[in-house]
Amino acid sequence: MTRYIDEDLRGAEFRECDLTGARLIGVVVQDAVIDGLVTNLVVNGVEVTEYVEAELDRRHPVRVLIRSDDPADLREAARRLHAGWAATIDRIRRAPGIERRGVNDEWSAAQTLRHLVFVHDSWFRRCCLGSTELFTPMGIGPAVEPYREAHGLDLSLDPALDEIVSVRAAQAAELEAWLDEVTAVRLAAPAPVPADDVWPPYARGRSVRQCLRTVLNETFEHHGFCVRDLDLIEAEDAEQGGRR
Repeated sequence: MTRYIDEDLRGAEFRECDLTGARLIGVVVQDAVIDGLVTNLVVNGVEVTEYVEAELDRRHPVRVLIRSDDPADLREAARRLHAGWAATIDRIRRAPGIERRGVNDEWSAAQTLRHLVFVHDSWFRRCCLGSTELFTPMGIGPAVEPYREAHGLDLSLDPALDEIVSVRAAQAAELEAWLDEVTAVRLAAPAPVPADDVWPPYARGRSVRQCLRTVLNETFEHHGFCVRDLDLIEAEDAEQGGRR
């Protein structure tokens, strides 16, 4: 384990890092932000994860629906997620060009939507339906090889917002139609992941329900990231406008 003693780490950024088992002793942590998969986090002797999760559920009740095993709850979760994204897309349309702007090295809104195109193709069509079809070319997948530009993905594409939104709308309709028919027994069954080397390699052995949860969680989490960054961009624009 790397040890940092008497180091000045003010302003440091840890991105896509595994900090499992990390120990921060006698540190000064002010105005810090932690965003990621956080479990069993102890702060000054208090395990705070349950408090954080409860507050997130209070702020975003759809999280509770996403965790449910009841098909009716899952249908409602998908409906709410689609409605939330529809409202955000309307917001984006009111500020033409903002969909291509990023902040803090995060994906732009357009890139985020393209990632969700990939999520649907991989975690829903492949893992829940057992499809072996190529992915939608505009999708943006993982950065690691050999998955970065494989199975139909074309990173040279630069689709317009309307084209991306049209694909996402069709995918949302496909998912909701499937949820209208799916049963609890089907959700509990092993996911019919094809026996090949296409993403996601670690889905085998999971249930259909677990793969669907990934789709819904990704849709929820990335919506939060998108809204957060739109807020930052608009605040920055407003500040710059005020200085003119």
